[in-house]
Amino acid sequence: MGFVANMVSLVLYFSYKLYFDLSTSANTLTNLMGSTFLLSMVGGFISDTYLNRFLTCVIFGTLEVLALSMMTIQAHSESLLPTPCGKSSCLKGGAAVYFYTSLCLLALGVGGVKGSMPALGADQFDAKDPKEAKGLGSYFNWLLLSSVTGAAIGTTVIVWVSTNKNNHNWWKGFLITAVAAFLGYVFLLLGKPFYRLHVPKDSPFMRIAQVITVAVKNGGLSHPESPSELYEINEKDSESTTAKIAHTQQLRWLDKAAILGQNTEPSPWKVCTVTQVEEVKVLTRMIPIIGSTIILNTCMAQLQTFSVQQGYRMDPHLGSFKVPSASIPVIPLIFMIILIPIYDRLFVPFIRKFTNHPSGITQLQRVGLGLVLSSLSMAIAALVEVKRRNQSLKNPLQPISLFWLGFQYGIFGIADMFTLVGLLEFYYKEAPVGMRSLSTSFTFISQAIGYFLSSVFVDGINSVSRRIAPSRKGWLHGQDLDRNNLNLFFWFLAILSALNFFNYLFWAMRYKYKTDDDQNGEEDSCKVTDGGCLLEESTNGKS
Repeated sequence: MGFVANMVSLVLYFSYKLYFDLSTSANTLTNLMGSTFLLSMVGGFISDTYLNRFLTCVIFGTLEVLALSMMTIQAHSESLLPTPCGKSSCLKGGAAVYFYTSLCLLALGVGGVKGSMPALGADQFDAKDPKEAKGLGSYFNWLLLSSVTGAAIGTTVIVWVSTNKNNHNWWKGFLITAVAAFLGYVFLLLGKPFYRLHVPKDSPFMRIAQVITVAVKNGGLSHPESPSELYEINEKDSESTTAKIAHTQQLRWLDKAAILGQNTEPSPWKVCTVTQVEEVKVLTRMIPIIGSTIILNTCMAQLQTFSVQQGYRMDPHLGSFKVPSASIPVIPLIFMIILIPIYDRLFVPFIRKFTNHPSGITQLQRVGLGLVLSSLSMAIAALVEVKRRNQSLKNPLQPISLFWLGFQYGIFGIADMFTLVGLLEFYYKEAPVGMRSLSTSFTFISQAIGYFLSSVFVDGINSVSRRIAPSRKGWLHGQDLDRNNLNLFFWFLAILSALNFFNYLFWAMRYKYKTDDDQNGEEDSCKVTDGGCLLEESTNGKS
């Protein structure tokens, strides 16, 4: 709740409390969110390799609470806040160091939790039990529902508190989110005796490096006539509990890593098992899917930056109540709160009768629907911006209603419902057991690159349009939206999103899902301890 509430309103905090200009406010926020999502990979790696997912959540959650506490202190202390200077950024000296330190800690804390929390929850379901297998699909839906419910509270109550009294209550908003985050992690700690905890294994990056290195070394060797001749440890002779994965014909050059040379003793850097090679193949097949969802997250960044600034120039009244513009993102959240239970309880069981798929439709089909809707959302955003700007120039005292933004937010909210849940479930189910935290963090890696790409687009389009425009001003220059061409930027993203959908379609239609035998082979045995239930991977795969 704290993260979402702060993210959608921080662009106003940067503009009206720290006195950043329009593009600096937007880029600071997108860089922060990009860093946060990128650092989710750190949390996923640590929880898969060194600590279990529960401990990773607790440690990084502590950093998040610390960061929010520091932001509370800065927002409350006049000595840590700048005065207007007319420049792109007025922060300097110790206040700047304090500010960017708190942002770095926030990115690290939230990112680490995002990289480990989804997999921790999914570990509580047994994939080989038919009832729990269906529950796993619902889990990701309800995970999103709980997130958006908290975010709805954040974008209404907390944002209202923060922006009340002419932006003088930001410290109260930060304080509320810090306390809420602290209580959330306390509840997480209380549930420890009941959790199934996955035991970390070897480093995923080390296993990947071994496959690539050995495959390159064996580049001159010929493929064996039969895949059964490739190296695999017999489960009866192995002390490893890692589930075996069946051989596939894709990316056959990696198979050379599983060729054991004559008179060669098996060792990790001389030969790899078929299972280890297939793990790398799975991750490689995921790369085009990750890349195809980047543009969608670039579009999301605009709804959390420029659209909030649009709302600040529109009529915020709903009757006699004044709605903070930063609370407008509650519209897609309300849509999602209503639609997620309907989707999970009505749509999925109905479609499942025809498709026999536990989730109703495949994960990649869900993502495809989300990509189409994101392009539509950007097109609508462009039309709304034209209407807003024309009315503002015609009569600045009678701006259009803030709720015109509801169209673009509502459609993108539905897009996010399909895409985010589809990707989390896809990465978790397709990944090897020992890489599930790392693989679910791929969802956030795509978001990270999308937010960074937003900054690149803003700066790049400003630079190019400044050269070609008769006014010699960029589309997104200065702080006055009425003198900008934000609508053209939205059209640029709408067209780019449509082209990206066809790119995604190309890769999604060629993606080969893991077979049921592969997934059933990844059974988990549960060893009860004083601290909960430790999951150990079994050996029901093929040798």
